[in-house]
Amino acid sequence: MGEKDHSDRRLAGGGALTYATLEAIEHARGATSDPFERAALLADLCRLNTLYMIMLAGSGHIGSSFSAMDLITWLWTEELVNANSGEPGADTYFSSKGHDAPALYSLLIALGKLEFDLLHRLRRLGGLPGHPDVGTPFIAANTGSLGMGISKAYGMLRGRRQAGKAGRVVLMIGDGELQEGQIWESLQPVANERLGDIVAIVDHNKYQSDATVAAVSDLGRIDDKFRAFGWEVRRADGHDFRAIRDGFAHFASVTDRPKVLIADTIKGKGVSFMEGLSCGDQTYQFHAGAPALEHYLAAVGELTDRINRRLATRGRTALTFASAPQPVRTPPSAPERLVVAYGDELLKIAKTRPEIIVFDADLLSDCGIEAFKEQLPERFIECGIAEQHMVSAAGGMALAGLLPIVHSFASFLSTRANEQIYNNATERTKIIYAATLAGLVPGGPGHSHQSVRDISAVGSVPGLVAIEPCSEREARLAIRWAIEENASSTYLRFVSVPMDLPYALPPSYALRVGRGVLLREGRDIALVGYGPLLMANAWHAADELAPQGISAAVVNLPWLNRVDEAWLREALARFPTIVTLDNHYVALGQGVMIAAAVARAGVGADVRSIGLIDTPACGSNAEVLAHHGVDAASIAAAARSAWRRATRASA
Repeated sequence: MGEKDHSDRRLAGGGALTYATLEAIEHARGATSDPFERAALLADLCRLNTLYMIMLAGSGHIGSSFSAMDLITWLWTEELVNANSGEPGADTYFSSKGHDAPALYSLLIALGKLEFDLLHRLRRLGGLPGHPDVGTPFIAANTGSLGMGISKAYGMLRGRRQAGKAGRVVLMIGDGELQEGQIWESLQPVANERLGDIVAIVDHNKYQSDATVAAVSDLGRIDDKFRAFGWEVRRADGHDFRAIRDGFAHFASVTDRPKVLIADTIKGKGVSFMEGLSCGDQTYQFHAGAPALEHYLAAVGELTDRINRRLATRGRTALTFASAPQPVRTPPSAPERLVVAYGDELLKIAKTRPEIIVFDADLLSDCGIEAFKEQLPERFIECGIAEQHMVSAAGGMALAGLLPIVHSFASFLSTRANEQIYNNATERTKIIYAATLAGLVPGGPGHSHQSVRDISAVGSVPGLVAIEPCSEREARLAIRWAIEENASSTYLRFVSVPMDLPYALPPSYALRVGRGVLLREGRDIALVGYGPLLMANAWHAADELAPQGISAAVVNLPWLNRVDEAWLREALARFPTIVTLDNHYVALGQGVMIAAAVARAGVGADVRSIGLIDTPACGSNAEVLAHHGVDAASIAAAARSAWRRATRASA
């Protein structure tokens, strides 16, 4: 589930990026009539192109893409019938796990089903999204929080039968995904209705994010578990094309129940030093993000050598591969890393507060709690990919008188476990929810990971106070406030992308519920928001407005669902125009709360709210922010327009 963002990292050293052209792929595929040898060649060519796509994008999932590559290559070239074409009797294929999207894209490009130019546009606006999306040709379903796949396959097949259509539904699920409760909820109805045209493939590579599945939450005998639910089970080597063929041949003889192929695979298969246990059995290094240049070049060397050796055994000439320059990405010079600061402060506090227990949902490094696990292992609970279980377990621990602190990505924690968060609130216990990867960026993973509705999802939970810090210092203050001062529960929302900040909190600043702080003086207009992304872009917008004679103040209000109206009158009544900024949907974001408070407090300002109004776009960070109008230039333009409107109205 982890999603590390390296989109702002500068690639160092020499070496271009290498890929196989469509002509080279067609040459290699024509080198042999043996379907197994042909599939092996194609799979390695697609591994090369997958690696190119991820390196060019700066992020993506290598290990999961490579473990699934042989399976999807055989399926799409030898097994599926007119897959995702919409033709009568056509099969449908989709990935529930989603992290293997680059592998599927590279294969669809190699088969001529996607335009070749898209090879250069992974995780770019108007290109190929970081996770599957039905807006892309031949993609049959979106991914979201894990565990939805079998339920979607059930609905697809029932819908097809309702319309009198034939064809199978084949889907890929991850072994870590089997920890998600919806998977087990969906198995029984599919078996009860004897839906023999559903075939699930488990990419059983034994790893989930950075750790082994067994170390996080052991699956036990998954063969027996599926059989107990009434599924036909086959187990096969997921890198042996004959074994894959034989598994599907067996399934063809079974018509009265759903089938599952448990494919034993190797995460990172195809590049020796990326393959599962070669990385050590504790932390897998190639789950998410682009590899270091030296690793990339070594991987390219392995893949191209093996491809050309295969061709040589067939008497074919070696392929000449195309190249592209490395992208230049300038990193921030002195980035603030809020999640790291939060984790450090939490550990300091926990050493003096034995009642603190930390829960994690397979996102240890992404939530800044690696050191906590290392230093206080007896107070760390790894729940795996099971947010609902985690939040309810935290609720039980709170009832036992302890202080649980729960961690996951904002998009999963606030929504997948929303009912459990609400149930905990009804028990009037104290729990802290730490939600990372909040907001629009990183933009590469796409809408399944861009959490832009969590303020509305948790904002009305009774007694729950939501905060988004704007700096490392405020992150430290926030977790201290949540533990030491707040008597009820807290939702801490964190932007995970490191960035340079042009501002600093005043030395005397302290958190006071519902009250913000002036970061930059101004007289004509107030830009009000929260978090490092909005506050940095508001500051740069104010810089752009100043030469145009518009003096813009920048106000940080970290409280997402609380506002002190006395403070609001004192701080904002002097401004004729207020522009609220949301790294979230405008509907039910902080800006709506501020606008309502302005009206109640009798402040006569004209209020303009900026934020999302549509599903988040996938692309580079700069592309996505500009597309949704929350980059500095867009904020400046909106503020200028609002100021001119207010000026005309008062003339």
